[in-house]
Amino acid sequence: MKNKRIGSRTVKLENNPTIISASSIVGKKEGEGPLNEYFDLVLTDDMYGEKSWEKAESKMLKTSMENTVKKSGKELKDVEYMFAGDLINQITPASFAARELDIPFLGIYGACSTMSEGISLASMIVDGGFSDLVLAGTSSHYCTAERQFRFPLELGNQKPMTAQWTVTGSGSVLIAPNGDGPKVKYITIGKVVDKGIKDGNNMGAAMAPSAIDTIYSYFKDTNDDPDSFDVIATGDLGIFGKQILVDILKEKGVDISKTHIDCGIEIFDLEKQDVHCGGSGCGCSATVFTGYIYQKLKNKEFNKVMLVSTGALLSPTSTLQKETIPCVAHAVVVVNE
Repeated sequence: MKNKRIGSRTVKLENNPTIISASSIVGKKEGEGPLNEYFDLVLTDDMYGEKSWEKAESKMLKTSMENTVKKSGKELKDVEYMFAGDLINQITPASFAARELDIPFLGIYGACSTMSEGISLASMIVDGGFSDLVLAGTSSHYCTAERQFRFPLELGNQKPMTAQWTVTGSGSVLIAPNGDGPKVKYITIGKVVDKGIKDGNNMGAAMAPSAIDTIYSYFKDTNDDPDSFDVIATGDLGIFGKQILVDILKEKGVDISKTHIDCGIEIFDLEKQDVHCGGSGCGCSATVFTGYIYQKLKNKEFNKVMLVSTGALLSPTSTLQKETIPCVAHAVVVVNE
């Protein structure tokens, strides 16, 4: 069997798995941000007509995946596998969406790294010849995340300036062996990195080291040129995490300052919208990628993009037990060829 690995951690996909369609849904606040025109659907009600925020989040993912398949000209019965996950206990929004979609389901958990994890796994299963059509997607919701990880909204707790705003949104992609659309070319799976950060309101500092480790490993494995990218997009490092990432990579000899963006910074207007350090959540990189970045790739305005979704692998229990925050980041390189 031919080895598709390059260096120690990177995989080069040879059979051109193609992202043939993508779809994004965001909440009202996200729709008021600078990327409004790139989202397929902006909700006017964060409850999405449901009786709970968790049901609303599940409905967002279900709708996003239905729209993704519809945009491709396929039908749900044509999809052979579905990779999905979210932030909520036992990934119930994704599991309940899969219950309605009736597609063979592989639930995944990478916290906010779930979008790039899902794209990676879906692309590898297609590249390996195990499937001809795979969905990958994720979601998050400001209110479900606040309820699980922080404080009930009714308390009106003040956030420190290092905190970020969980994006209400869902994004998904449909991957096939070939077709019209950008191709997934390289994948670098991240290691869990923990530098001892315990503050759940400083996620950028906690997640930046994992993004540094993965991005540096990609360039070490491939000898690629950072300036050959139109965009290197991290998931949700926010203002402080972005600066940590760029500065430390530069010290290690990898300068991404000309091409780097952070989805958590791009999705909101940081001057006009009260989100402190920016956005976060599974839906952050998912909606920016399936909305803004994917459309730029389809229109050939971007030709080479790296998505590095970043995830903090904490739980309410680990936080109460005074554990530090382990983090992971996965890199996916998408190109027009």
